[in-house]
Amino acid sequence: MKSTKDKSAAYTSSGVNIDAADAAKKLIKKTVRSTFGPEVLTDIGLFGALYEFKGYKNPVLVSSTDGVGTKLRIAVLMGKYDTVGIDLVNHCINDILCCGAAPLFFLDYIAAGKLVPERMAKIVEGLAKACKASGCALIGGETAEMPGIYQGDDFDLAGFIVGVVGKHSLITGKNVKENDIILGLPSSGLHTNGYSLARKVFDIENNPKVLKKSFGLKRTLGEMLLEPHVCYFPQLKPFLKKIKAMAHITGGGFTGNLPRVLPKGLGAVIKKGSWKVPEIFNLIQEKGKIDDTEMHRVFNMGVGMTVVCAPADSARMKKALGASIIGKIVKSKNSDILFS
Repeated sequence: MKSTKDKSAAYTSSGVNIDAADAAKKLIKKTVRSTFGPEVLTDIGLFGALYEFKGYKNPVLVSSTDGVGTKLRIAVLMGKYDTVGIDLVNHCINDILCCGAAPLFFLDYIAAGKLVPERMAKIVEGLAKACKASGCALIGGETAEMPGIYQGDDFDLAGFIVGVVGKHSLITGKNVKENDIILGLPSSGLHTNGYSLARKVFDIENNPKVLKKSFGLKRTLGEMLLEPHVCYFPQLKPFLKKIKAMAHITGGGFTGNLPRVLPKGLGAVIKKGSWKVPEIFNLIQEKGKIDDTEMHRVFNMGVGMTVVCAPADSARMKKALGASIIGKIVKSKNSDILFS
């Protein structure tokens, strides 16, 4: 009969290292526990995570799932793994925030061709940092070593979030009216969308050294591309009762996201030049010779979240949020988003 050690050695020879997985779990346990509040009833390692839910009248659970996309390639080429976890959590929080929901708990999935415990620990540090900043518990996750599916240092990262909002406080966009004001909250850069195009524009895969170039700007290209995704929950939380609709500007830009929260028969006019466009977008457009229409469809162009509110509330919210008034709601048969 073969010993357990022999069996483990055989599995390791196939490309899966159980010892590395165990080492990774030991490294991340303390970090994950730091996000727990009294609502979390289980420690790490059980087959299911328990969360005691209370405190809401007529609660509606809001869930979402997403990934970081090919921004992960930039992290691999830079050898920097402590920010992509932040990206993932903040993207998911922003998505459920559009319904008015506060985050409750988060779960992650990390898959790699080869598990490197220290690398996994850095990713989880980012996850935990973002969760703690928004009062969200990193309640569980899965780490999978999958040789043959992922090559070299490649890995994938996905997240799953559950939040809550009182049924009477749901933000659905149903109360949006003609002439309501659209506020734009500034992004920190690309956030988690448009990286396939950005990588192509700079030929990053064939020339990774380009990530160290600054192109005459204050930071290197790599630093600008790895700038973490902004979480808008803390700053928008005090204003949720005044907000009629929110659209997280991710893949598809304004035209792909704003119509999702507008009632039938209404569209929007967005005024170009009414907000500051981060330098990274101008650099991408110049190097790639990309027209304005495509830039605004692929990238957020410096607006990470749009907020629709009544004209009477717009000035106070603009000042408090550090936002820009970027447009207004208009009548439209096809929910068109027009630029002026």
